[in-house]
Amino acid sequence: MAEVGEDNARWLSTESRTARLAPEYRPMDIGGGRIELSKRALGAIRELGEEEDGFITDDGDGLRVWIGDDAFELELIES
Repeated sequence: MAEVGEDNARWLSTESRTARLAPEYRPMDIGGGRIELSKRALGAIRELGEEEDGFITDDGDGLRVWIGDDAFELELIES
């Protein structure tokens, strides 16, 4: 889950490249400016390149989703 702001959450869930995939591979806008990614959606979004909005980095700074020059920290929640 990540807090990305309402406009970014809407964009990620409806307009991003992964939003065009089957439902289980899409980021979900869960309201309040937050998105949620299933394990399959996380795998799909990891395939995006650095030049694409919505790409993920996983490094010493943590797991983050990028939109433009802004990074939003993803919080892993095991279910």
